[in-house]
Amino acid sequence: MSKKLTILDIAKLSGVGKSTVSRVLTNDPKVKPATREKVERVIAESGYVPSKSAQSMRGGSQKVIGVIISRLDSPSENKAVGTMLNHLYAAGYDVVIMESQFDRDKTNEHLQVLKRRNVDGVIVFGFTDCDIASIELWQHRAVVIALDTENVTSINYDNEGVIQNALSYLTQQNLSQIAFIGVDPSDKSTGELRLKAYLEWCEKMNLTPNYQTGQLHHESAYELVDHVISADTQAIVCASDTLALGVIKRLQELQREDIAVTGVGGNDLLSFLFPKIHSIDPGYESAGELSANLLISQLSGQAGITHHTQNPIV
Repeated sequence: MSKKLTILDIAKLSGVGKSTVSRVLTNDPKVKPATREKVERVIAESGYVPSKSAQSMRGGSQKVIGVIISRLDSPSENKAVGTMLNHLYAAGYDVVIMESQFDRDKTNEHLQVLKRRNVDGVIVFGFTDCDIASIELWQHRAVVIALDTENVTSINYDNEGVIQNALSYLTQQNLSQIAFIGVDPSDKSTGELRLKAYLEWCEKMNLTPNYQTGQLHHESAYELVDHVISADTQAIVCASDTLALGVIKRLQELQREDIAVTGVGGNDLLSFLFPKIHSIDPGYESAGELSANLLISQLSGQAGITHHTQNPIV
């Protein structure tokens, strides 16, 4: 339906003139904010794609994808973005990258900016407080990574599986006194689900859980180490490679190199600096490639909304 709509259809649905819609598409500053918002809402809800003439008038590329990343310094998200860009560029798209900083309002502001620029589609790295309703307005023109959604295509990681994989690796080495350092459970993915996997393992093994949670930062993990280790501790499972860095630093200071450490992320630099560290790769690069291909297929009308769980790379 979206491909059959014309600028005149958008004008009728918005209750404005054709020229007003044209001014919205070309970002004319003379358009009243309320009018602009009304027209943009109709465009988003209808899935209208501007014609090439309208695109050229606005002075932008005819094929643009917006990517909203949580943190520009995130090794995991950068892995996904790297493969994502390769496929988007190969398909002839330009890419605008923006940072949400895990901020709901900032993410929505970015989405509004991208709407005003009439980008073809968006890929958003989700987080617990992400406003899914705002992203769902993009319908078939959006893909969300790291968060389950219903009405827009999503790619999530197997958050329980990565911890199960780490615990299996350690138990194969006859290690059983295993502590866990994670992220506050208010974070549903890296926090709640990865902690859940550890707690279920403890119950299955009839062991008393020994864990601490904090922020997704190496300094937080560094400060939590003293709360979980004892003379009997054989290993520490970390919910991310970032946390593993903080744990390693503190264990070195305590001269406890006898304690095995695992992380999640498949960080090449971490493995290079600390060869003994076992890091589980959730499949970040594969998720980036998949997100690009899914969005490209949706924009070309070859695929609908789908949901995927990325398996860890063993």
